[in-house]
Amino acid sequence: MSDVRQWPDLRRIAGEEATRLVRELPKAIRPLVEALPILFEPRPSQALVEDGVEPDVMGLFVGPAFAGEDQDPIPAEIILFLENIRDEAEGDPIRYRQELRTTLLHEIGHYLGLNEAELWERELE
Repeated sequence: MSDVRQWPDLRRIAGEEATRLVRELPKAIRPLVEALPILFEPRPSQALVEDGVEPDVMGLFVGPAFAGEDQDPIPAEIILFLENIRDEAEGDPIRYRQELRTTLLHEIGHYLGLNEAELWERELE
């Protein structure tokens, strides 16, 4: 169940963590990620669920990977589903920040062209 009173705090914390994480990235990839939109939504929309996105997914990379950007008319972006991340963290603020970080790194990995097996190897599952 969604608690709309928590939404501003979830967004604020997510924004802080995303900014911190991008600043910590290696200098070689930081400019690539700084230009990538990171959006925050409570949960996947009904349209996304109807398109096959699991309703409890925590993050989603949409668009072409960096290596193939010129080939796809859909702009690349990352969507973090903050209420799903909060649910995974069982409401614990420390775990929430950890899950945000892991989820964002996972989606950045997709943007950089890593597949699920490569992300698993890096413990970003």
